[in-house]
Amino acid sequence: MGFITIRTEVPSLSVPSIVFPFSRDPPHLLIRRFPVLPPVLHLDDRFIVLDKPTGLLSVPGIGPEKADCLASRVNVTYPEARIVHRLDRDTSGVIVMGRDAEAHRELSRQFQDRETEKTYHALIGGHPKEDAGEIDLPLRKDLDDPPRQMVDFERGKASLTKWIVTSRGEIGDLNDALAAPDADPRMPITRLELTPLTGRSHQLRLHLKSIGHPILGDDLYAPDPLRAAVSRLCLHASRLDLTHPGNASPMSFRSPPPF
Repeated sequence: MGFITIRTEVPSLSVPSIVFPFSRDPPHLLIRRFPVLPPVLHLDDRFIVLDKPTGLLSVPGIGPEKADCLASRVNVTYPEARIVHRLDRDTSGVIVMGRDAEAHRELSRQFQDRETEKTYHALIGGHPKEDAGEIDLPLRKDLDDPPRQMVDFERGKASLTKWIVTSRGEIGDLNDALAAPDADPRMPITRLELTPLTGRSHQLRLHLKSIGHPILGDDLYAPDPLRAAVSRLCLHASRLDLTHPGNASPMSFRSPPPF
């Protein structure tokens, strides 16, 4: 039997090759049969940082059709790695996994104690009146409509998001790969830089919807015109700052937004 080799190339970083049995399947079927490791932003003996693509679960879901995820792909090469935090399936960007129990525990503690700093970028519908602001709305699960979350001033958990406008424009400003062909090119949109000071499920998505500016492509919180205007959820985890779990040195990892 012959073999082909798929190598993940990362500048100044050596990542092991993954060798798969030779297949005559077309490339798109080969990728589905042998999922490829997402881009690696950092790798050492304590933890690994990756750039998760949109459409990929962070951890397995329920059922065999949801078994493929970032964690399972990483575990093919690094079976000891464990997820520290999660990104929604359709959110892309920086995500970290611990490679031993102590590193996983320390990184998890940093997230729980809010010692990490995170920055996201998003495209939203409309043009906010202000150029910056804060959204302070308590959130909880919507027990009547999962997996959606909801604002609840009585039983919700405190949730705080800071936002800054980086540019304003129209759907027509986006490239053809992102904008839907039948989207109104005059539809107003805005690029935001987001800083979540808490880490609730769907926090950024629901907070922005709650102030009247849902994220483009959001299949849970955006109305149809904004949901269908683009080919993906336009939310990206672009920066993560944390402390090395071994030597306590400050570290920063970045991934430019792909939209």
